[in-house]
Amino acid sequence: MKKIHIIIGVVVVIAVIAVFFWVKSALKSNYIEIGSNENIEPTPTQIQSIRDIGEWEFLSISAEEMVDTVRKGFFSDDELVRIYYGTLRLGIDMQQLSDDAITVKADSVQVTLPEVSLLDKDFIDEAKTKSFYESGKWSPKDHEALYRKAQNQMLTHCLTPENLTAAQTNAESQLSNLFRSLGYKNVILRFE
Repeated sequence: MKKIHIIIGVVVVIAVIAVFFWVKSALKSNYIEIGSNENIEPTPTQIQSIRDIGEWEFLSISAEEMVDTVRKGFFSDDELVRIYYGTLRLGIDMQQLSDDAITVKADSVQVTLPEVSLLDKDFIDEAKTKSFYESGKWSPKDHEALYRKAQNQMLTHCLTPENLTAAQTNAESQLSNLFRSLGYKNVILRFE
């Protein structure tokens, strides 16, 4: 009986040693390491989310233009004077962001953005347009010409270098905040 206990004891010791070496080799080849990656890579989903913002307005300019036209007649002149109101919105269309517009190196991001520009070409509010003075008969074509004249005057008066610079400054501020909130410490923005 003693021999059986010794044999069982030896088998148990050998089994324990075998299990120990098996576990040790298994742990060497299969292990889990927990660490952090300091590099932040923009994912296609993030880039698409930025594109999905669409038009991002950085400056809104309200405009009012009084425009007139005169048609010389034999007995009298016809005159048309109208007041047009509009809102010109300056910003960036994020849909124009190219696939390689965002590059990342460690905790820094460099973004090449489309130019700040007029977001909507139809900025005159027809509902607010007022006829200030009208004498004679005017065709829809005459009204359209006056509309285009008002539109050109608003563009001239509102799309100034100062307004474009103000919109770009607002864009830089807001977009820098966006990328910092995504985890980037250093943000470099460039405009095409």
